[in-house]
Amino acid sequence: MPAVPKQNGSCLPSIPDCQTCGACCANPQENRDEGFADWVEIDPRDLILARPRHKHLVVLNAAGEPHMRLDPAGRCAALRGRLGQRVHCAIYDVRPRACRRLEAGSPRCLAYREERGFA
Repeated sequence: MPAVPKQNGSCLPSIPDCQTCGACCANPQENRDEGFADWVEIDPRDLILARPRHKHLVVLNAAGEPHMRLDPAGRCAALRGRLGQRVHCAIYDVRPRACRRLEAGSPRCLAYREERGFA
């Protein structure tokens, strides 16, 4: 991760910019290798389930659990833009808890970025 200079001359690692990334919004290779098409699980309390206009973004897996729909490229169907360039979430205000828990710069974030070649 690139470093950002502090005023005293030392460097702190910079936090990745989510709006130029989107790596966490794509089904990771480990899932695809195992044949999993499910990526972001939706908690029954998540607001997206209460919004009829967003129902087209939700699918049920074989076990009947709701997940975010993936597009043919394996990206979340709510993601807009091009990975690694400019992206945004079309349902940011009602995104699932799983999305809300992932923190920019966390080890999981950095692993997703590395897999996509954004490290």
